[in-house]
Amino acid sequence: MSDQGKKTTWGQRLASGLAAWRFGSVVGVFLLVVGVLGWRLVDLHVVDNDFLRKQGDVRTIRVESIDAHRGVVTDRYDEPLAVSTPVQTIWANPSEADPAEARLTNLARLLDINEASLRQRLNEYSGREFIYLRRKVQPDLARKVLDLEIDGIYTRQEYRRYYPAGEVTAHVVGFTDIDERGQEGIELAYNQWLSGETGRKRVLKDNRGRIIKDLTLIRDANPGRNLALSIDLRLQYLAYRELKAVVAAHNARGGTLVMLDVDTGEVLAMVNQGSYNPNDRSQLAAENLRNKAITDLFEPGSTMKPITMAAALESGSYSVNSTIDTSPGFRRFGRFTIRDHRNYGVMDMAEIIVKSSNVGISRIATDLGGDVIRDLYARLGLGQPTGIGFPGEAVGCCHRHPSGVRWKRQPCLTGTV
Repeated sequence: MSDQGKKTTWGQRLASGLAAWRFGSVVGVFLLVVGVLGWRLVDLHVVDNDFLRKQGDVRTIRVESIDAHRGVVTDRYDEPLAVSTPVQTIWANPSEADPAEARLTNLARLLDINEASLRQRLNEYSGREFIYLRRKVQPDLARKVLDLEIDGIYTRQEYRRYYPAGEVTAHVVGFTDIDERGQEGIELAYNQWLSGETGRKRVLKDNRGRIIKDLTLIRDANPGRNLALSIDLRLQYLAYRELKAVVAAHNARGGTLVMLDVDTGEVLAMVNQGSYNPNDRSQLAAENLRNKAITDLFEPGSTMKPITMAAALESGSYSVNSTIDTSPGFRRFGRFTIRDHRNYGVMDMAEIIVKSSNVGISRIATDLGGDVIRDLYARLGLGQPTGIGFPGEAVGCCHRHPSGVRWKRQPCLTGTV
């Protein structure tokens, strides 16, 4: 065989050997990859099974808060004045939501919010896992939102405070903020009593963040305690209607009416004009928030004359048959002048009260002195706080006046818990 033939045979053998080596190498690498993958599968499903289970739980098991039901406020006959009703809150997980999602247009329309602002918020807070979109909406609206099936948009149950009597009991009951914390009236004064304790539970969620199973109760929610007031809702409606009519008839700037039980001193009705509707605060005016019957000082005037008369009879210096000369129908004290409707002349004690004689009662008060009258006021509890803890309560005060003693007072609201 020639040298050329030998070279050709050797070259063919070399090429054949290289091809076999390459094939073997490819097959070996393939088998190695299959072996590594197979071992990894065995490792994950057998050796590290607990690790995978824990990682899965971390991504699907969450701890959720359980909102507590706020206590109910009722009148003396258990008629509801303030109740909490279940509602839904729409929230978003910006890390899951896509700001460019087309269905966000429908979401913004349903929630009555600005679409551009919604997309901007989702983009701006993309690193967060929770933002509110709209608090405390009706359940049917929440269902429509979930039907859109937008990634990262969820709902949760909360409670919303509702006031059945509206503006009729607004100044007594007050209202809460969006988180059901008392802001005015009884809601503020007894906030701790009415508030419940939030609970916690461990739940299983699907990949859309919806709760599919309750796993463990960590701490049960404790509802707030109920509160019964001395208010009679029927009388409250009547008082509100009549006061509103009188204020309108006289074109007055406002008015206050308090109705008491003469035997117990309990407040049966307490109303003011103007008022507000705690269920709709879109037109709320700050000047109407104040419960004037509690917060404002005023001079009660002639209603204090019987107390001055009682002090006179108690002193022993006067009897029911004593007489007072009220002529000429007025008295001057420096630059002050007090007058009667006309010159009544000589009057006995009963006539002074019947005619509401300013001159007659001022002569008695001047003779007794302010200390005697103030002592009786103090024993009756006048000029002292009522102790009800109503927010903004003003305490009555006594001060000297040339004609005797004047007193500014406030009524007492009483109730049962």
